[in-house]
Amino acid sequence: MWTVVYIAPSKKEAERIKNLLSSEGFLVKLRELGLNQCGHHCSVEILVPEAEVDEALEVINTL
Repeated sequence: MWTVVYIAPSKKEAERIKNLLSSEGFLVKLRELGLNQCGHHCSVEILVPEAEVDEALEVINTL
């Protein structure tokens, strides 16, 4: 099961965090919130597998 570990304020920020987590070996999915046509200004959920939540949060908290 995938779990939300962070909600980024923009797609650009979400991609930055996704790349950081991916470089640390995490599987990462992004899911936009809101309207389908909101472009780069949507909030975006960052999800990781449930088993990796604690480790992913440790990486995110170093930002």
